[in-house]
Amino acid sequence: QVKLEESGGGLVQPGGSLRLSCAASGSIGSMYQMGWYRQAPGKQREFVADITSGGFTNYADSVKGRFTISRDNAQNTVYLQMNSLKPEDTAVYYCNVFARAVVLPSATNFWGQGTQVTVSS
Repeated sequence: QVKLEESGGGLVQPGGSLRLSCAASGSIGSMYQMGWYRQAPGKQREFVADITSGGFTNYADSVKGRFTISRDNAQNTVYLQMNSLKPEDTAVYYCNVFARAVVLPSATNFWGQGTQVTVSS
């Protein structure tokens, strides 16, 4: 079906930057929304940002002005540039896409395995 591979997580000091990448592969029929969610220890998974196939973006209030989402439609890849990172951004970040696999009649959500982002001095 659709496989998502995330990369770019790690340890960074407060005020630093990281760039996450998520590449989709497999039998992709159509790729629609692509986005990122995160889950901090002891908390529910929350929305971070998403982007439509036409390039329209949406952000959680907590990351507006600091994070930028973008995508490469030819490569089925979505990016999350994270600047001015804060300790409260520490979480496992998950890639999410709404896509239709070739073998399926309709689109559905696919999730990546997650990548850890730790913001600490």
